[in-house]
Amino acid sequence: MLIKMKVAGLTIDPLTNTPIVILKDLDEKKAIPIWIGLFEASAIATELEKITFSRPMTHDLIYELLKTLGVEVVKVEINDLRNNTFFANIHLLKDNETLVVDSRPSDAIALALRANAQIFVDEKVIEKSRNVDFGKKITDLDNLKDEKLKEFLENLSPEDFGKYKM
Repeated sequence: MLIKMKVAGLTIDPLTNTPIVILKDLDEKKAIPIWIGLFEASAIATELEKITFSRPMTHDLIYELLKTLGVEVVKVEINDLRNNTFFANIHLLKDNETLVVDSRPSDAIALALRANAQIFVDEKVIEKSRNVDFGKKITDLDNLKDEKLKEFLENLSPEDFGKYKM
């Protein structure tokens, strides 16, 4: 089953200084952290903050190309988690034909934000993410154990996150 999610915020892994995008369901009962690259975090942050540049950045260019070609970004789905790597698909619509494109979740999210497309996470991905040893990635966060970290992530609100600065 797919669960509709929203970007709750961006934060930084205190151990590795790697950006993390936090997705939460609309009822704010489930959350999922996805470690992403610096450039993708920048693309997400600039769209969340509605920052525009004089020239299009990569995700803006992709979105403009799709619009020019008459392709609609319908939704993105984060559909798998294997070996601590998340997988996503971008669902496109062109002349009543649905196209599905493999993507990194961070790129799919950055594009979805620009297109005002819905973001979904497969419930099995949320379940799998609960079994990932986040303690290996966030060890200095008050030494949270697996259960406490899960509870911590599920109860985060957007106000808990600082703004990601580039």
